[in-house]
Amino acid sequence: MSYQDGIAALNLEMPDTVPRTEFSAHFHWDLVNEVTGSNVDSNSGAQVQMDASNAFINAWNYGFVWDILTHTQIFGDKVTRMGHAEYQQGGVDFDDKISTLFEDPEDVFECDMYELYGVRDKKTLTAEYDEHFNTLCAHGRDTVSMTGIYVSCMSGLIEMLGWDTLLMAAGIDNNEFGEFVNRYAAWIQQYFDALAACKSPVVMVHDDIVWGNGAFLHPDFYRKYIFPNYKKLFKPLHESGKKIIFTSDGNYTMFIDDIVDCGVNGFVLEPITDMAYLAEKYGKTHAFVGNVDTNVLLLGEKPDIESEVKRCMSIGKLCPGFFLAVGNHIPANTPVDNALYYDEIYRKFAKR
Repeated sequence: MSYQDGIAALNLEMPDTVPRTEFSAHFHWDLVNEVTGSNVDSNSGAQVQMDASNAFINAWNYGFVWDILTHTQIFGDKVTRMGHAEYQQGGVDFDDKISTLFEDPEDVFECDMYELYGVRDKKTLTAEYDEHFNTLCAHGRDTVSMTGIYVSCMSGLIEMLGWDTLLMAAGIDNNEFGEFVNRYAAWIQQYFDALAACKSPVVMVHDDIVWGNGAFLHPDFYRKYIFPNYKKLFKPLHESGKKIIFTSDGNYTMFIDDIVDCGVNGFVLEPITDMAYLAEKYGKTHAFVGNVDTNVLLLGEKPDIESEVKRCMSIGKLCPGFFLAVGNHIPANTPVDNALYYDEIYRKFAKR
């Protein structure tokens, strides 16, 4: 019933069971092996890993699987490389390569996105989104599948510029940097237009607009340059009837009202965003996903895990579009026994 519960929640139809999703538990190979009986690790072939992940997704009854297609590949080699710390099991994601796209932050003010990255054919882009969605649907997973975009606006700027150049450019001339944001949004619109034309009824829109402590630029900047562009980007998605699920890391509590005003249908939250505020104000009109603290699974004992799941259920269970999830991930260093106990407690409280 995972698909039925997931699509019911996205449609605000209050399924009898609170659906759940997770964002990387199906790549925690020790956990996957324990749940599915597989024998897979970070060195296994891609198809072997995929089969094991899909079996885990079905076993853990994901209501939907968080997926996007459009990431930094659209920038080619014209991107800042910030490196990446070890996170995934076996350290396969470690990257110590560092490079900068713009040597002088003020060069950003003259950047022409079309000259730098060109234009994509809408028909081709749409076909790529359709292929991505069709492939996911063919995996045999009893869940809601989707496609989407990671580099919607601010996240695209972070990937292009890196943190140092982004913050320096914004600090040197706030208005010029805002005009650069507008040019980026106008260029990325072609991807949203193609998403609107694709087959996927649900679109994941990711944009890291904040840090853990909240906004890293003045809130007025977001309201002048980010959210007005969201409305333009999302317009074709609305017109095509897509469900828009918004994801940002960090604490974006202060912007929940603004993002609602942009027309999203659901939210993915880390524990530091105030889920109680969202549930109280928008819990009858919007889906939301969250927000068990991953640190409780990593460092806590069984009573702590049960208490954390009960906290989230007490907030979300009365809301028709609530999904339980660990925010933001169950990483590979999470004790398997704690992850299994979390699943046990979820099932204990999932029935409405």
